[in-house]
Amino acid sequence: MTFHTNRISMVGLGLIGGSIARAIKHFHPEVQILGTAGHEETILEAYEAGVIENQSFLSPQELAAADILFLCGPVGINTDYLRKLHPYIQKDTLLTDVGSVKGDIHAVIRDLGLDGQFIGGHPMTGSEKIGFANSNISYLENAYYILTAETPQARELLPDFAAFISSLGAITLTMEPEKHDLATAAISHVPHIISASLVNLVCDQDSEDEVMKTIAAGGFRDITRISSSSPQMWQHICLSNREAILQLLDTYQEELARFRAGVEAADADELLGLFGKAKNFRDSLPLRKKGGVLPAAFEFYVNLADEAGQIATIASILAANALSIKNIGILHNREFEQGVLQVEMYDEPSMEEAIRLLKKRQYDVIQK
Repeated sequence: MTFHTNRISMVGLGLIGGSIARAIKHFHPEVQILGTAGHEETILEAYEAGVIENQSFLSPQELAAADILFLCGPVGINTDYLRKLHPYIQKDTLLTDVGSVKGDIHAVIRDLGLDGQFIGGHPMTGSEKIGFANSNISYLENAYYILTAETPQARELLPDFAAFISSLGAITLTMEPEKHDLATAAISHVPHIISASLVNLVCDQDSEDEVMKTIAAGGFRDITRISSSSPQMWQHICLSNREAILQLLDTYQEELARFRAGVEAADADELLGLFGKAKNFRDSLPLRKKGGVLPAAFEFYVNLADEAGQIATIASILAANALSIKNIGILHNREFEQGVLQVEMYDEPSMEEAIRLLKKRQYDVIQK
C-alpha cells in the first residue's frame, strides 16, 4: 500500500473535522478535499469557506474514493459510515479517525477486515464551542496527536502519516490502542468522573441556605471546572472506555483509602508524604499544553485594594490596550491564594500581555 495525499475525504465537519480540513487546505492547498456532515448547511458552509470541493451530499462511492478517509464523528456515527462505505473502500485508501477512545473503533475495523489500512488518531485539543463555524487551524498547533496501529501493514504507514499530521502543526505520539485508552482514562476520563462526583457530593451535602454553594470558589471551582462539559459526551466516553475506566477507578479507590487511613490515624508523616508526592508530580507537569476536551483557561487573579473603582480601572487598562476580557468575576473569599478578582482572557498571548500591563502598574497578580 502506497501513501498518497492527493484526495482526502472528511466524514464530519464539526470543530475537529473542520479544523483538520482547514489545516490541510492551508498547508497543502493542492490537496482535493471532499466532505460530508449531518446537515447540508454545514457542507455548504465548508464549501463557501473554500475548504472542500463539494457543496452537497456525496454518494458512498464518491466519499470512499480517497487517498485518506478521516472519520471525524462520534464512534457510533463513524462505525455506521464505515459499514456503509465498506463495499467501496479501495485497498490503497488509508482510514483514520479522531476519537478519544480507540478500542471500539479498532474492533469494528478488525471485524470489517480493514485493520491493515487503519491508523487511529486522537488530536488532544478542543473547545467549549462546536461546529464548523468555530473550527480553526490553531487547534492543531502544537497539540499532541496520538496515533494507533495494530497490524504490520498499518505500522508501515505510520511514519508517512505521522509526517503528514506533523505538517499540520501537531505533535505526533504513537502508542498501542490499549495503552492509549488507559492513558486517556487516567488523565481525562477518570478525572471527569471524580470532578462530577465531587460536585454531586457538595450538591447533596449542602444545607437549605446553600452555604457550601455560596462559599464555593477558588480551589473548588478550579478542580471542578471540567464538570461543565457535555453530560452526553461523557456518558458516551464512559460506555466506550469502560474497562480502562473501571480499572483506574478501583486503583483510585485504593489511593483514596490511603488518604482516609492517614486522616483516621492522624498520621502526620503519612499525610505529608501523600500531599508532598502529589505536589512534586503536579509541579513537574508541562505548562499550558493544548489538549483535553475543555481548553486551558487563560485566567489570572488580582488582589484588589479596598478602594472604589478598582475593577473599572483594571478593565479600562486592558481595553485601552485592545485586550478583550472573556469573563470576569469577584471571589467573595480569600481561599484561592490571595486573589479576589478573577479575570479570564481569550488566549494565552492576551493573558500574558494583561498580566504584564497590570504588574507594570504594581497590581498584585497571581497566575495558577
